[in-house]
Amino acid sequence: MTHAPITRMPRWTWIAPLLAVVFYAIAAAFGFAAHLAPGAAGIALAVLLFPALFGAIFSAVYHAEVIAHRAGEPYGTLILTAAVTIIEVALIASVMISGDANAATLARDTVYAVVMTVCTGLSGLCILVGGLRYREPSFRVSGVGIYLTVLIVLATLTLILPNFTEQAPGPLYAPVQLAFVAVVTLLLYGAFLYIQTVRHRDYFVTPAAAHAVDFVPSRWRLTMSGGLLVVALVVVVLLSKKFAVVVELGRLAVGAPPQVTGLIVAILILLPEAIAAVAAARNDALQTSLNLALGSALATIGMTFPAAAIVSLYLGMPLVLGLEPAGMVLLALTMLVSTITFATGRAHVLHGLVHLVIFATFLFLAFQP
Repeated sequence: MTHAPITRMPRWTWIAPLLAVVFYAIAAAFGFAAHLAPGAAGIALAVLLFPALFGAIFSAVYHAEVIAHRAGEPYGTLILTAAVTIIEVALIASVMISGDANAATLARDTVYAVVMTVCTGLSGLCILVGGLRYREPSFRVSGVGIYLTVLIVLATLTLILPNFTEQAPGPLYAPVQLAFVAVVTLLLYGAFLYIQTVRHRDYFVTPAAAHAVDFVPSRWRLTMSGGLLVVALVVVVLLSKKFAVVVELGRLAVGAPPQVTGLIVAILILLPEAIAAVAAARNDALQTSLNLALGSALATIGMTFPAAAIVSLYLGMPLVLGLEPAGMVLLALTMLVSTITFATGRAHVLHGLVHLVIFATFLFLAFQP
């Protein structure tokens, strides 16, 4: 867990979500909904959308972190992960409901981008930061092994297997197949949560570092953070559709491939959690970093895929899931390297660099497929 400020609550953490609410009201009044409002007002709203949305997201993660300090591990990182995943589900579902041209592939592209960003970019950065400061930071193999086991199964079911089924043409599941995979995904993710929080909670907890700050928020601060967290999450959900429209227009303007939209959405969603994970690595808490990183990848598949499947079945719209051959190769390489990296309970700088090289390859191929 990272360390929220112990003194007074920073002003930005309650000002940001309130300003985001005001921005949403103004944007709605100008008709800034499914498409950009015309003229200077539309451009101004598009520019102001980014600080409004980022402020609300960072505020949501901050208040989730305060609540996490009160809940303790592993519930703390689970709360952070849940807050971020709710935002991601809202972004994807809003675009799918809008009927955007790339709606059928956005869920796949975002889930794939999150898995690759987490397992290569974020994990590699955390290992590199921890390795530079503490030489060989340690973590619990039992906990990380469970993350990888479930993640490999879910990634295969949602991103690879659809390429090889026969009832539907192309990288699609037939409706009955989609419903089945959505159900087993929820069941497996639910079983993982039970293992993490009840049955084998100790697998995901390590003793706090000697220099860690023991912060327990007061009841008043906990209540304030809970209320502001709800406000921040609600306004992020409301602004998510507008953000997706702006990103798509920007992608078209620069001529980037369609999968770049999913990549940008994934990076936006993971940014606050990534900051928390890197901060934990700097504090000699690599286990917490991996809980945040790998937990977010699991939550992305475990919650986002079933939500996208429900929207797809309800609207009767196709949901493209299977990756292209290059994506399948990179995903398989990532899972293999991750299994080797996390096999011993200790990691060093070279492990981090290897993961970052794979992430750099993923980014390069996203823009130059």
